[in-house]
Amino acid sequence: MGGGFPSCAGLRVAPSLLAADFSDLAGAVRSVEQAGAQVLHLDVMDGHFVPNISFGPGLIADLRKRSKMFFDTHLMIAEPVRYAGAFADAGSDLITFHIETTDNPLDLIREIKRIGCFAGVSINPGTPVANIEPVLPDIDLVLVMSVWPGFGGQQFIADVLTKVEALRDRLRPDQRLEIDGGIDPDTIPRAVQCGADTLVAGTAVFGHPDPGEAWRGLTRTANEVVKNKP
Repeated sequence: MGGGFPSCAGLRVAPSLLAADFSDLAGAVRSVEQAGAQVLHLDVMDGHFVPNISFGPGLIADLRKRSKMFFDTHLMIAEPVRYAGAFADAGSDLITFHIETTDNPLDLIREIKRIGCFAGVSINPGTPVANIEPVLPDIDLVLVMSVWPGFGGQQFIADVLTKVEALRDRLRPDQRLEIDGGIDPDTIPRAVQCGADTLVAGTAVFGHPDPGEAWRGLTRTANEVVKNKP
């Protein structure tokens, strides 16, 4: 599993494939992997939980043949328990589901781990941290959405940083704290200062003429924040 993620220390900038040129996804993946990216964020949308459709396990399986990166699969779908196995079989390393989609999150976490993946839980901008507190001891990653899920290129919602700060003090060292939405050179410093250690960047990476260089720049910015923390 790429880079020892999620239990290893240190920051990770995870390029989000949703923002890539879909006519050359293999090239997009290659550009960031060759630059040094260890984690690839894969946004799966079903047109039900969110008003958009992206891709399914077939595409992930094809990319798995071409990449050694850690596949961070974010299920923005209405029935994650129904499809978790297919995404595990496709080569996902971590499967994140939305707390808003299930009344039995602990059962889903156990199922994700049973099928051989790390388990993450995500909360939308309007969902309080209290909704995931009962499962915090059982997950490997918490994903805080800093935009409303469904489309890339949205404006960063700064209010969610209070959730990142609250979670920072509740997670163990072996758990990751991820933020996704509107992450760019201007917002990365705030996210890192508040405690995020995994930064999902879509447009800021794949909207750049050189995605690899864009990824390196974001990583440098994030690490500078850590270096200069009092």
